[in-house]
Amino acid sequence: MAKEFGQAVRRWRERIRPEAVGLPATGHRRTAGLRREELATLAGISVDYVVRLEQGHATNPSPQIVEALARALHLSDEERAYLYESAGLAPPGPDMVPVRIPPNVLRMIDRLDGAAVAVHDAAWTLLLANPLYTALVPDAAQWRGRERNAVWRVFMGTGSTLVRRSPEEQADFEEALAGDLRTTAGRYPADRALKELIAELRAGSPRFAELWDSGTVDRQVGGRKTFDHPEVGSMTLDCDILSVAGSDLRIIVYTAEPGTPDAERFARLARRSMAPAET
Repeated sequence: MAKEFGQAVRRWRERIRPEAVGLPATGHRRTAGLRREELATLAGISVDYVVRLEQGHATNPSPQIVEALARALHLSDEERAYLYESAGLAPPGPDMVPVRIPPNVLRMIDRLDGAAVAVHDAAWTLLLANPLYTALVPDAAQWRGRERNAVWRVFMGTGSTLVRRSPEEQADFEEALAGDLRTTAGRYPADRALKELIAELRAGSPRFAELWDSGTVDRQVGGRKTFDHPEVGSMTLDCDILSVAGSDLRIIVYTAEPGTPDAERFARLARRSMAPAET
């Protein structure tokens, strides 16, 4: 099964043109498709793991890994189901937190020029980020495993962030995030991965355990956020959180008010995010 899975990943990787997923088609390429390092970046996994998967040396990939690969490879519903089955897994059912990004949502994101966009599932795990978002939040490109979950980063991570908040604002943010996760847990009580995340948070973070045990139920909302960015300086951006009917995805969109110094800095960051990487 591992060999079959690896062959499918490689076959589909080689058919995806870089420009179709927003990557520059520069430099010498052995195939017209994606390089392994490009697939690794899109899926949020290591290049070494992609190599081991394709060679059939990595067995039992997790559902999160399979879904990340299916999304990065732009698989159809039938291909996605085959990838799960070749990994020895059943495709997610309606009782699981949805992690599939529908094609219409991908097209919409491609058309949001000048905005920093990130897509999360209902448990606040990062599924997709456009180049401007990873320029705005540089650490996002390096997040692996639990680090890709915003709730885990807030309560269990380093705590470092470019967003400037007062202690009161941070407390409100934490309460809303924990309450939002409780709302999600109520909708997907059979999702084992979600249960494991909550158990880990309760065991490792007294603050999360306090908020969880209080029974708070909330919804994370947007607003205006001030970033202290290391490259372009301080800028305040509008943060809108959009939902997609039927998928329970959270799409975060950052934009700047036109004609302001914030917009100038944001545009400068956008130009840098689109510049081809040096080789």
